Amino acid sequence: MVRKLLPVLLVLIGIGGGIGAGIMLRPDPAETAALPECEPVETAAHGAKDDGHAVDDHGEPLLPEYVKLNNQFVVPVVDQDRVAAMVILSLSVEASAGSREDVYAREPKLRDVFLQVLFDHANVGGFRGAFTTAGNMQILRDALLDAARGVLGQDVRDVLITDIARQDV
Repeated sequence: MVRKLLPVLLVLIGIGGGIGAGIMLRPDPAETAALPECEPVETAAHGAKDDGHAVDDHGEPLLPEYVKLNNQFVVPVVDQDRVAAMVILSLSVEASAGSREDVYAREPKLRDVFLQVLFDHANVGGFRGAFTTAGNMQILRDALLDAARGVLGQDVRDVLITDIARQDV
């Protein structure tokens, strides 16, 4: 009887402790009401600073936009004339504020040059062994950034590898 009652008793104690902690740690309503309202951030560029980055009406630099490319990239790893593995990547482009539409408008060309870079990286052995080492990933990021700047110009700040997986066949 005690064996069946003990788990139920432990669950009830845990729930009671969680509720009690939530009540004790709840912020004071007077403190939260005193917080100032934030104004929305505009994403359109109003001007430029001396360093070339877009600024808003107050001279503050605008935050970059992160544009996630719609589909994943699938790269075969060929070893001795057969597919030994498949590498699947998701990429995002860090671009200047207001560049999102330009990135999406040129996405087919961008995907083409990214695939060429990824295939070249696979062909020189970049996805073999410990392919996620910092040095190996930096080489890939730099090559992807150069390719993106060739398509989109200096609006591209970086190319982010958001997901990467290798499946041996």
